[in-house]
Amino acid sequence: MRIDLHCHSTASDGTDTPAELVRNAAAAGLDVVALTDHDTTRGYGAAIAALPVGLTLVTGAELSCRIGGVSMHMLAYLFDPEEPALLAERELVRDDRVPRARGMVAKLQELGVPVTWEQVARIAGDGSVGRPHVATALVELGVVASVDDAFTDGWLADGGRAYVEKHETDPFEAIRLVKGAGGVTVFAHPGASKRGHTVPESAIAEMAAAGLDGIEVDHMDHDEDTRVRLRGLAKELGLLTTGSSDYHGSRKTVALGEYTTDPEVYGEITRRATGAFPVPGAGGI
Repeated sequence: MRIDLHCHSTASDGTDTPAELVRNAAAAGLDVVALTDHDTTRGYGAAIAALPVGLTLVTGAELSCRIGGVSMHMLAYLFDPEEPALLAERELVRDDRVPRARGMVAKLQELGVPVTWEQVARIAGDGSVGRPHVATALVELGVVASVDDAFTDGWLADGGRAYVEKHETDPFEAIRLVKGAGGVTVFAHPGASKRGHTVPESAIAEMAAAGLDGIEVDHMDHDEDTRVRLRGLAKELGLLTTGSSDYHGSRKTVALGEYTTDPEVYGEITRRATGAFPVPGAGGI
């Protein structure tokens, strides 16, 4: 089985619609794909309706969190999307995305960049607006060569010249909320140092004690040394290890299925979940 547990659609900051994402996942030879848009579940319906035979969809989300002044992302799988407490927290995070993006636009304008809110809003479309949309605007304007080049101290990285904070959930609260909604939690790309400061291993140990299920190890932002270190940490803490593409369509160079999750780990994730179940493809539309 080929299993990719971290993908984004136009419901947040990907460039494939949810329907295109599942069709492209099937074309890439995947057996299982997870839809994990940022702080939203809006893509579920369209993805399920288009799900081809032979492909299973894992519903999820990537939750925006912060600990000790460091931003981090928590992948949440197979939770009940209507559970009130988790739904309220996701809405709180999403509601802060627009003023935050407007703030980044204002800072960029102060730096002499001719970006406009209308440009960023056009790029975001119906998705949950975020830094990748602002980064794409910088690419369109020729300010940087790629979206990744915008995530530097000079521009949009944490603490960068145009960075603006937003509401982010405490990860211990995120673990509690996801568990309360019957879901499973995996710390996304914990060693992605090129994105900015990373969470110390001592804090990951505390999260494990609080119920964190796993950490994402095989990821495009982790070099081999980082993967070896994270596997050792996961073994020490009794955490599951996942692998995934973090696919964003044309917004990133990584391909669907470029990194995958072991079927036994996937089976354990589905065993632990009680809020929702993987959806088998029924032919699509």
